Amino acid sequence: MIDDELAFIDEDVTVAGQEPAIGWKVIVADDEPNVHDVTQLALVDFRFDGRPLTFIHAHSAAEAFAAAESNPDTAVLLLDVVMESEHAGLELVRRIREELCNSTLRIVLRTGQPGAAPEADVIARYDINDYKEKTELTAGKLSTLMYACLRGYRDIMTIERSKRGLERIIDASQRIFRLQSIEEFTEAVLDELAALLAIHGHEPAGGIQALTATGTVGKLTVLASTSHFEHLRGLPIDGALPPETAERIDACHKAAYSAHFGDEYVGVFKARAGADKILYLRGYQPRSELDRQQLDIFARNIGVSFENIQLKEAIEDAQREIIYRLGGVVETRSKETANHVRRVAKISRLLARAAGMTEREALIFEYASPMHDIGKVGIPDAILNKPGKLTPEEWAIMQTHAYVGYDILKGSDHEILQTAAIIALEHHEKWDGGGYPFNKRGHEISLHGRITAIADVFDALASERCYKAAWPMDKVLKLFRDEQGKHFDPHLVDLMFDLLDDIIAIRDEYHD
Repeated sequence: MIDDELAFIDEDVTVAGQEPAIGWKVIVADDEPNVHDVTQLALVDFRFDGRPLTFIHAHSAAEAFAAAESNPDTAVLLLDVVMESEHAGLELVRRIREELCNSTLRIVLRTGQPGAAPEADVIARYDINDYKEKTELTAGKLSTLMYACLRGYRDIMTIERSKRGLERIIDASQRIFRLQSIEEFTEAVLDELAALLAIHGHEPAGGIQALTATGTVGKLTVLASTSHFEHLRGLPIDGALPPETAERIDACHKAAYSAHFGDEYVGVFKARAGADKILYLRGYQPRSELDRQQLDIFARNIGVSFENIQLKEAIEDAQREIIYRLGGVVETRSKETANHVRRVAKISRLLARAAGMTEREALIFEYASPMHDIGKVGIPDAILNKPGKLTPEEWAIMQTHAYVGYDILKGSDHEILQTAAIIALEHHEKWDGGGYPFNKRGHEISLHGRITAIADVFDALASERCYKAAWPMDKVLKLFRDEQGKHFDPHLVDLMFDLLDDIIAIRDEYHD
C-alpha cells in the first residue's frame, strides 16, 4: 500500500557515516485513508531544526488515544473531529488533556464538516492549539502549520526540561549537602549527574562516562568513576587518560576554570586547603545553551558542597586531634602514653562495627573514646601515681574519676562529647556487677562502656609501659577467657578473638 511505501521515506535519507536524525512524532488521526496519504506526501521533505517528521497513523479516536498514551513525546496531533461519532475528536482532546495529563502535545483539529463543530465554540471549550478546515490546508499552509506547531512544542519542552533540570539540581544539591564524607559525595555526584543528563534527553550509548579525581595541580588521582572508567580508579590521571585529555584537565585545573570541549566537560573544584576535585565527563554534547548552563550550575553547586564537606572534615579533624591530645595529656599525667588512647579508639571502632553499630556510630565512638579517663584530672598526683597498692580510702578516691569525667562532659550538646561522657562513666563497670561506680551488670552497661572496657584492658596489658613490660599475648588472651562473663561481655570477647589479627595490627601501627 502507499502508506507502507511512504512511511520509510523520511527515515532512510541519511548522510553516510551518520545516524539518522530522530524525527518529530506526528499522530495523524482520521478515518479517511486518503487524508493520511496526502498529509504524509505533502510533508515528506519537511525538516524542522534539522529533524524530519515521524508519522504515527490512527484511523479512530481509540487508536489515536492509544498512540498518544504509548508515545508521550509526540509533538503534534492532526485530529479529525468526526470519526466513530460526531464528536469523537473533541472527546479525544478531553481524554488526552485530563486522563493522560499531556499539556505539551500540540493539537490541531481538522474538519470537513465545520458546521458540526463551530470554530468559536470549540476553541473556547477545548484545549486545542489550532482549528482548520480540510479544504483550506494546501501543502504550503500545512507546512506553515507544522512550523508553528513544532516551534511551540520545542519551546514548551525547552521550558519543561529547564524546569525539571533545575528541580533535579535543587534536589541533588540538597542530597549532596547532607552527605558526611568525601567518598559519599563523590559517588552521589556521579549518580545525580546521570539523572540530570537523562532529563536533557541525552544518554550516551553505553551510559554516562564520567570520573572524579582528587589531588593538587599535576598530581591528580582517579577517585571514583562510572563503569567505563572503573579500571582507572586509584591511578594518576596523567597516563591513565589520553595525553590530550590529560592536558585539557591539567590546563583547566591550573586556571581553576570549568570548560566544555565538544563532547567533553571538565569541572574544577578548588579547595582552600588540601586536595582539589575534578569532574570529567565524556560523550555528552549539550543540545542547547540551556543544557550547557544547567551543567555549569550543577557543577557550581557541587563546588559549594565540596567546600562545605572539606570544611566540615577539617573541623572534625581538628576536634579529633584536640580530643586525642587532651586524652594524651591525661594518660601522660598517669604515666601512660599518648598512643594508648589512639589504640583504644581504633580497637573500639573495630569492635563497635562487629557488634552491629553503623559506620557513623562507630566513627563517633572512635572520636569519643580517647576521653575515657578524662576524670583523672581530678585525682591527686599522690594517688594517681602512687607506686604501691592504694589504701581503701585512696582507692575510693581513684574510683571517682569515672564520675568526674562524666560530670565534665555531660553538659555538652555535641554527640561526640555526649558519647564520651557515657564512656567515661561506664568503662570500669563489669559484666557480673563487680565494677564501679554504680555496680551495673550485663546489658545495664551501655555497649560503649562494655566495648571500651575490653579495648582499654587489652591495650594496657599487651603494651609496654615505663613501669612494666608488655604481657605475652597468650597470657593476655588467657585473662580474657578467664574473665569472659565476669569482667567482660562474653559476646564481645568472642568478637575480640575473631578480630585478633586486626587488633594486633592496630597495636603495631600505633606503637609507643
